[in-house]
Amino acid sequence: MLTIQTESLEPMSSNPTYIDYADGVDPDPDPAPPRRRGRRVLKWVAIVTAVLVVAAGAAGYGFYWQLQHNIDHEDTDKLIGGNRPPKLNSALNILMLGTDSRAGANAKYGRGMKNDPPRSDTMILLHLSPGGKQAMGISFPRDLMVPIPACRRADGTASAAVTIGMINSSFTNGGASCTVKTIEDLTHIKIDHFMQVDFTSFKSVTEAVGGVEVCLPQDVNDKDSKLHLSKGKHTIKGETALAYVRDRHGLGDESDLQRIKRQQQFMGSLANKVLSAGTLTDPKKVYDLAEAGTKSLTTDKGLDLGTMVKIARSMHGLTAGKLDFVTVPVAAYAPDPNRVALSQPAAGQFFTAIRQDQAVEAAAKKTTGPVQVRLYNATGSSSTAAKVAKQLKAQGFVVLGTATMKTRQTTGVYYAQGSQAQAAALAAVIPGAKKALYPKAGPGVVNLVLGTSFTAVKAKKKAGIPTLEGEIHADGDICATGT
Repeated sequence: MLTIQTESLEPMSSNPTYIDYADGVDPDPDPAPPRRRGRRVLKWVAIVTAVLVVAAGAAGYGFYWQLQHNIDHEDTDKLIGGNRPPKLNSALNILMLGTDSRAGANAKYGRGMKNDPPRSDTMILLHLSPGGKQAMGISFPRDLMVPIPACRRADGTASAAVTIGMINSSFTNGGASCTVKTIEDLTHIKIDHFMQVDFTSFKSVTEAVGGVEVCLPQDVNDKDSKLHLSKGKHTIKGETALAYVRDRHGLGDESDLQRIKRQQQFMGSLANKVLSAGTLTDPKKVYDLAEAGTKSLTTDKGLDLGTMVKIARSMHGLTAGKLDFVTVPVAAYAPDPNRVALSQPAAGQFFTAIRQDQAVEAAAKKTTGPVQVRLYNATGSSSTAAKVAKQLKAQGFVVLGTATMKTRQTTGVYYAQGSQAQAAALAAVIPGAKKALYPKAGPGVVNLVLGTSFTAVKAKKKAGIPTLEGEIHADGDICATGT
């Protein structure tokens, strides 16, 4: 029998929810600042978060009409035609494209390139599991060498197939639908929709949210990007935010892969802010963000505002803790050290797992819902409970409260009859924890005692979807890696 003696027990909610849904729900004492993260010129999650999340809160026909008429459309289904990958489940795959077009207001970022054909310098495939159980932004480096298929263009002309070329040239050859076709042929993943934005739209979104927090590992004074920031944390928006995500020489090793990682961290930090209660409960911020998110936006014909709202509502369970960013597995491209190629068999295994949405399906079979945890600290270190609580939340556990125990005890997982599956899920990430029945734990609730033998929370294995090197979590520590 477990005997719990406490010095202080934080109040536990009688109506628990996912704690990272909103600010102010966390019952932990002295909570650390929320962690965040992000990828390339954020032009995509800026839009996905602004539209797929915020548009669901847009009220009033006039405002709805205004947003709808901000958006241009391209008939992707007609341009690609048949012979596309089959859709295997109800997960959604949305390709987000950021272009370097210098048309219109974008001319200030390179007037000499005003008449050049636009390129897609950002390609992120956003994989959304049903119900908001999981979201993953998958970056494709623009220097990735792949076969480029022949494509029909929106103006009625066609581009020739290319045996091997940089993946971003697919956009130059045939527009967004050609990039969709290229990535479908490469991954065999059915892409449901695409969203395309430019520099100006990106700036507007960062201003609408009041800025995005970033962390610099060193002082930066780059005359090319006009980025001038000191080492440490900053909240940036507008021109400064654009300079940060476009910077090539002031930060990192000047490679596209390094810049992708910095932009993934930026994008996660943005998503974390947009998903916070401070943004979603402020009507003005919601309207400003939806307006900014739909400006200069082009989508496939099937992705109108009504469809975006339906998607947003179907993803009601999405939190920053469930949003990850990865780069497809790549290796050096032998003929040219400045280019990369897919790393096999890792890339093929990864694409198969995404195509089948395996991680969420496997997790759904293990438990009937989110595991609710009461946390008891018997380690003797006052900071341990808060740290472990945040690590558990990041893995989808619901921490109902924390307490400090006066006597040192063995690390253990205690549960009531009927909660064996929840206890097993928790024990799987607490190395060395013993499991025992404890009727007072309550139905569906698991008590976790952290004893003196406790070392760390183990990363929960994603069944089916391999964990990739450099994976970034949207609620992660923005200063954890220097970029």
